[in-house]
Amino acid sequence: MNKTLEITKEEIQGRTPITVLHLQGTLDAAGEEKLLAAARDAHNAGSRSLIIHLAKVDILTSAGMRAIHKIYKFYTPEEERSKGSRVKICKAPAEVKNILGITGFLLNIPNYESLQSAIASFND
Repeated sequence: MNKTLEITKEEIQGRTPITVLHLQGTLDAAGEEKLLAAARDAHNAGSRSLIIHLAKVDILTSAGMRAIHKIYKFYTPEEERSKGSRVKICKAPAEVKNILGITGFLLNIPNYESLQSAIASFND
């Protein structure tokens, strides 16, 4: 059974401020614009480092991957991409992580096994 995408936002204050979007449900065409709007709102409010927490995402479709790709592109300017991504993924379930790996997403957008390790990666 598909579950509508729910998003909660968390702000982490550290050496660099980080926005965490906690996703729950199905990341598909119905949730694509919702995720894009949440990421845009955070970016417009000054966020420049983003973690997409996927632990509770049960289904990831091509529309969801398109949303993640668009977020990567506007958070990580082209001239800075060789320095690393300003978008990180954490706690992707095995099936979701497999999809991201097969499609090449994990080459540019790293996945971390815990929120703490994703946060720490911004301070490296």
